[in-house]
Amino acid sequence: MKPTGIPAMRLTLAAAAALTLLAGVAQAATSVKVGMLSTLSGPGAALGVDIRDGFNLALKHSGGKLGGLPTEVIVADDQGKPDAAKQAADRLVKRDQVDFMTGVVFSNIMLAVAPAVFQSKTFYLSANAGPSQLAGAQCNPYFFSVSYQNDNMHEAVGKVVNDKGFKKVALLAPNYPAGKDALAGFKRYYKGEIVQEVYTPLSQLDYGAELSNLRASGADAVYIFLPGGLGINFIKQFVGAGLSKDMTLFGPGFSADEDVIRAVGDSMLGMFNTSQWAHDMTNAVNKRFVEDFQKEYSRLPTLYASQGYDAARLMDAAVRDVKGKLEDKEAVRKALKAAKFDSVRGAFKFNTNQFPIQDYYLRVITKDAQGRITNRTLGTVFKNHADAYAAQCKMP
Repeated sequence: MKPTGIPAMRLTLAAAAALTLLAGVAQAATSVKVGMLSTLSGPGAALGVDIRDGFNLALKHSGGKLGGLPTEVIVADDQGKPDAAKQAADRLVKRDQVDFMTGVVFSNIMLAVAPAVFQSKTFYLSANAGPSQLAGAQCNPYFFSVSYQNDNMHEAVGKVVNDKGFKKVALLAPNYPAGKDALAGFKRYYKGEIVQEVYTPLSQLDYGAELSNLRASGADAVYIFLPGGLGINFIKQFVGAGLSKDMTLFGPGFSADEDVIRAVGDSMLGMFNTSQWAHDMTNAVNKRFVEDFQKEYSRLPTLYASQGYDAARLMDAAVRDVKGKLEDKEAVRKALKAAKFDSVRGAFKFNTNQFPIQDYYLRVITKDAQGRITNRTLGTVFKNHADAYAAQCKMP
């Protein structure tokens, strides 16, 4: 006999509850997919390679898993081109249905791929690009910067150059969003005279005309933001032209990182730069990272590698804290924002716009005890520094 009336209703409700419980269990993923979209060819390739290698080292340290789940990293080359990047990002979020994305080096690429990534409700953890737009009015719940906001290192150099008493400074950066952010950040803290403010094509490698103008500018200091091959070429040409005798060269950590030092050599000695990370930081996580990176890849890690490593560690912590339930987007976001991971920088926390609040350090390029030309940390420029755009972010 079939049950009727109230008993039947109770049976139906019990069955529904059981199905709900089973559905909750089914939400837990059995694996994690990560889209690693980065610049792996062209003048900026070394930067993308270091992000990828740092990320892969962190994954190796966690046994090839994120949050205890087997992890697949799908790598794509954006070629430094926004159109190629948009096509690759579309494949990663639609065809491959990745759970997280990371890897973009340049801010023009980040701004190009962001709409499709955010529309798909895929979390993007930036291991480098930190455009002002995504820190301010266009902030998004699916975007987390595990690096910095573009202006920040440049703000730190601006303060250093100002404090050292330089009166006339020439500025040089590529003509793209991060270049504009860079010089805006420098000028926020430097109060002397700007004798030149020059923006060059992102692909430019010959600076003959710019060097001629610098020679005639009367500048006593030059500030450059030229990442990767751009900085390598400029510094070689700057020193080769004899301008280093009369002008002191400053840069952010990007323009004085290990990839640039390896390519330029002795001409880098004495150059000051700022960064939120350095390979001589003594916390246990960083010491392991630096030691194992050298063993794995036979070179000192760059800032880019450290950020790739931290991006993976943040993903690992979030997947762990939601117990693999990656379909629960709000829970994943809360886990990411809590940032319960040990960073190579030491303490790590997010601001309301999901960009870091962190310290920035002054470094100088010198020779270490092994005779290697490398960076040495001199001191702290900013403590718990937040970006200038967070107040514009209305994200709950």
